[in-house]
Amino acid sequence: MQTAEKLVRKQFLIFPKQVKKLELLAKKQKTSAAEMVRCAIDAYDIDAQQDMEESELLELVSARVKEAIADTQNIRKRLDNTFKELKIEGA
Repeated sequence: MQTAEKLVRKQFLIFPKQVKKLELLAKKQKTSAAEMVRCAIDAYDIDAQQDMEESELLELVSARVKEAIADTQNIRKRLDNTFKELKIEGA
């Protein structure tokens, strides 16, 4: 923990449900609510959050592209069969 003389007082508004959760977490960790907030701030990495979201998005796009390729292949087969039938009927 950082020394008290280097700490800066800030006030934040949070919901009562969050207060209860914070107090419960602090009690389980045997520390203060303020220390829990400091740890949460230190642990939060916005770049990791974006990477995770981008990764999930990439997986979704990849799955959709695979589905589109499979659908296109199926349609091509059906079109080929239809063209063959039309040639036979027109012959």
